[in-house]
Amino acid sequence: MAKPTPDVKSIVIIGGSWGGVATSHYLLHHLIPLLNKTSPSYEVVLISSASQAFDRPACPRALISDSFFPQEKLFVSVPAQFTQYPPSNFRFVHATATALDTTARTVTISSVTDHKFTTIPFHALVIATGATAPSPLLGLSPTNDTPSLRASWAAVRAVLPSARHIVIAGGGPTGVEVAGELAEHLNGPMSRAWVGLPSAKAKSQIKVQITIVTASKRILPGLRESLSEKAEVYLAALGVTIRKGVRVVKVTPEGAGEGDEHGVTEVVLSDGETIQADVYIPCVGVTPNTGFMTGGKEKGLLTGDGRVETNAKTLRVDGAGAGARIYAIGDASNAAEKPGVHNTLSAVPVLVANMKKDLIGGEGADREFEEDKRETQLVPIGKSKGVGAMKGWWLPSLLVWALKGRDYWLWTTGGVWSGKAWEKEQ
Repeated sequence: MAKPTPDVKSIVIIGGSWGGVATSHYLLHHLIPLLNKTSPSYEVVLISSASQAFDRPACPRALISDSFFPQEKLFVSVPAQFTQYPPSNFRFVHATATALDTTARTVTISSVTDHKFTTIPFHALVIATGATAPSPLLGLSPTNDTPSLRASWAAVRAVLPSARHIVIAGGGPTGVEVAGELAEHLNGPMSRAWVGLPSAKAKSQIKVQITIVTASKRILPGLRESLSEKAEVYLAALGVTIRKGVRVVKVTPEGAGEGDEHGVTEVVLSDGETIQADVYIPCVGVTPNTGFMTGGKEKGLLTGDGRVETNAKTLRVDGAGAGARIYAIGDASNAAEKPGVHNTLSAVPVLVANMKKDLIGGEGADREFEEDKRETQLVPIGKSKGVGAMKGWWLPSLLVWALKGRDYWLWTTGGVWSGKAWEKEQ
């Protein structure tokens, strides 16, 4: 980790995933050269607990086998993506943020390598720490880096060959995708002959029973009802059972599904039914990675659900006590009702434009972020089917496969991680 140069002002970005990496590239392409025209006065400091960026949407398929994706594209070195910029303009800090002091304008970090604590001053700050899924199978987190994620995958892979019943809590996109991938892998590919037939008849061909438990009246509530129904047809053809209108109220042993231990789990449902599962995977909700802001007055900058209270138009964190030049983006921010990768990436140029105004000055209105609230959700079900809509338009199964199902967006990530997607100012 390079040391800061005296008198250089640091634009600190916390979080090394979609929002953090994209914002860093956009700054380095379009704002830092402008700020440093006369002298090297500004640098970008990217703090991340993981040294690799990862295509998190690919988890439902990637957790089953490394053979499904080229691993060098699924995981990429974050520092390697920034060697194109002058070293004086960029620093990568492999550490976890542990505290934020908006008065002193510092971030306290714990180094991943030696666990030593230090503070980094900031002139401007971007909070892009994302959120953590309840299952360690489904992404990176401040306490779950790449080796930990791979260890979680290895643990569940060891159990899958002998599993007879898998329970998935959550009927949203992740739960449906996990169910579809596991069902196809364990029971075989979907046969045209079985699509649309009663699930009871399809069950005669299945080897592993897979049950989705959802508190909603239907799966995929973010999509129109006809698409939810179509997804049910595809899942039934793979032998997946869906329990609607019930929730998981207790699992034994306690904390099952939230660690690397996989074995028989007693799953108790709100209607009183008890299911004995060989594998239990919780896919319900995420927790914002904002724990480093809960130790002092900075807790007042968080909403009730733990996200950063953010101006939905300007992406500034402008609550009382925040101070100037603090911004938030992605899952850690409440600027978007449905953050998603597409809304996070579209927010990057807006954030940087407003930071430019804050740093350089100038008249005129702020640039405003407009969340795309149109029906947009693509849900692969196995390797050949899927349901979805984009910007309010229904998409046929083949197009869902082409855009997402064939490699879970891996065809798009290279430009984001390398910065090529941000070479032109938007």
